[in-house]
Amino acid sequence: MLHYPTNNLSAKQAYKFLSGSIIPRPIAWVTTLNDKTQTINAAPFSFFNAAASDIPLVTLSIIRRNGEIKDTAQNILATKELVIHLVNDQVVASMNQTAASLKADQSEILINKIATIPSKSVAVPGIKAAPIRMEARLYQYVPIKNHEDQIITDLFIVEITDFYFDEAIFDKETEYILPKAFNPIARLAGNTYAHIDGLFDLKRPD
Repeated sequence: MLHYPTNNLSAKQAYKFLSGSIIPRPIAWVTTLNDKTQTINAAPFSFFNAAASDIPLVTLSIIRRNGEIKDTAQNILATKELVIHLVNDQVVASMNQTAASLKADQSEILINKIATIPSKSVAVPGIKAAPIRMEARLYQYVPIKNHEDQIITDLFIVEITDFYFDEAIFDKETEYILPKAFNPIARLAGNTYAHIDGLFDLKRPD
């Protein structure tokens, strides 16, 4: 086994090791609203997962770049609202376009001509073509600091207020999302993405 003590790693190495090892990761394609300019921001993040179900909570970790807070994180802190979308083949190209770095007053939604739809419980609109979307409000904010007490990551725990599912990927009778119909895109490392393939069932022990 190759051994890399973390106290000798650069930030780039640590990111490469984490993003290359913890795979596949779901993609949270997030829309937020700048409350000062009313600009709709859209950006994808893959440090994202479920956290609880008694209260439907998910985590979203937004890494700062050179110590600077990202627009999405700034907007969530200001408005406490967001919409999270899951990604499949129909929207992956649009999702990738919104990964470009823009100024805070520039909208990825407008620049890329992405159709939106009004939300019911938050002011932030959703992305119409996404197969799954979740309106959410901030539940808890955790600033993650480095050993020098500088914030390096903005960690959000958010509460889902509304779920939306494309009828083609949802079984109304069982209320299960159909993974083959959904066919989500997963994030790997670098520029690489993947589909979920080779599904199998394994009965859990009693």
